[in-house]
Amino acid sequence: MRILFADDEASIQELMRIELPRLGHEATVCPDGRTALAALDRTAYDCVIVDLDMPGVGGLDVIARVREVSPDTEAVIITGKSSLESAVAAVRSGVFDYLTKPCKLSEIQAVLERVRKKRELTTRLRALEGRVRRAEGATQLIGASAGLERVRKLIARVAVSEASVLVRGETGTGKELVARAIHEGSLRATGPLVAVNCGALPEHLVESELFGHRKGAFTGADEHRAGLFEVADGGTLFLDEIGELPRSLQSRLLRALESGEIRRVGDNQSVFVDVRVVCATHRSLEDMVAAGTFREDLLFRINTFEIVIPPLRERLDDLPSLVQHCVRKVRPQTPAAALVVAPDVLEVLLAHAWPGNIRELANVIEHALVLCDELPLLVVHLPSRLGSGMHRLSGVEPTAVAVLAGDIAHVATPNQPQPPDAAAEKPVSLRELEMQAILEGLKRNQGNKARTADELGISLKTLYNKLHQVAENALDRTA
Repeated sequence: MRILFADDEASIQELMRIELPRLGHEATVCPDGRTALAALDRTAYDCVIVDLDMPGVGGLDVIARVREVSPDTEAVIITGKSSLESAVAAVRSGVFDYLTKPCKLSEIQAVLERVRKKRELTTRLRALEGRVRRAEGATQLIGASAGLERVRKLIARVAVSEASVLVRGETGTGKELVARAIHEGSLRATGPLVAVNCGALPEHLVESELFGHRKGAFTGADEHRAGLFEVADGGTLFLDEIGELPRSLQSRLLRALESGEIRRVGDNQSVFVDVRVVCATHRSLEDMVAAGTFREDLLFRINTFEIVIPPLRERLDDLPSLVQHCVRKVRPQTPAAALVVAPDVLEVLLAHAWPGNIRELANVIEHALVLCDELPLLVVHLPSRLGSGMHRLSGVEPTAVAVLAGDIAHVATPNQPQPPDAAAEKPVSLRELEMQAILEGLKRNQGNKARTADELGISLKTLYNKLHQVAENALDRTA
């Protein structure tokens, strides 16, 4: 390694000039702190060993400069005036180790070996993280619906800030993906992203998981353990299902968010962490506040900025691209232009209510791919709870199912001429006039439902509701 050694004793300087190269290291030996500072400005070092008490610029001053110019460099203090105060000051400055004079060369060698191993592990970890990032790629929010575009814009706006974010949405809508996108777009992107589901942790272990514990703090605590706040230091902590956090711990979380100060279970000393927190929930925290199960001040603290993810049933325009993504995730060799589902399969998927949202869709596609040897997926490959709906739709109201599937080419012309006597006997209803206007609008806009809804002055959700009503009425007539 490349070592910077600074001590005002000439005999120790000479010893290090000889012994550090003999141990296999490249050594720069300085007679005082000021010379060490100049060396730091010229060269990057793996480890700095400095005397605590030097005239002019002391060891702690040199270490402070190390933290500024090379945060990855490890620092070791060596001193002949050992005291509790100096040891505490060294620990607070983040030194790797603390040696007292006279110390043996073997002690210095042992410390440098530990530094070498730590740096080797750090290098391997960063290489592994890089491989994982390249394999996973950047987080993708699949779709181009108006609702998803709003989410993208909010993510881009809030990611570069340090504001706490509350992500709301039904189960399975992709709240963790949004949190990951916020992290990747922030200045903390090179730091860790630590995700924890508050509802999945046993209540008696939540405090230890979040804040850590000291050895012997409770039965089973056989060693010191850092909590997730410490693990996420310098990065982002994603607290999913924050509404499941026990009220007894909500005050501790609030203090950690406000002060950046945490305390391990069984420890008397606090630790300061630099963490951005993103929370998510599918529950109404306002109702929980009214019921007394969630702290109002904590809600205000985590809800500096809010992002609401629309459920899948409100962004059905995105369903074809989501299906493509789910197929390619399971079968990555699938060509981008390949037909992955038959048209009638898409009709079934569009007619489903998707209470489980995108997570349910992913499970449905994976189920179908297990049964399918060659693409495209067929109705027989779908779970029976979805396929049965298609069997009922077969041959019924082709206009309705074609509109739901976005197959405008097969939509019947709504204003077909009728015999004069038939028109006189059966007046046109308001619902029929509405559907005629919708179908004509879809024809004009080549099946683009969002543009059609804007043209008709209704929301996209209202448009889908009216189309589903047509399909349901058709089913009722054939039941």
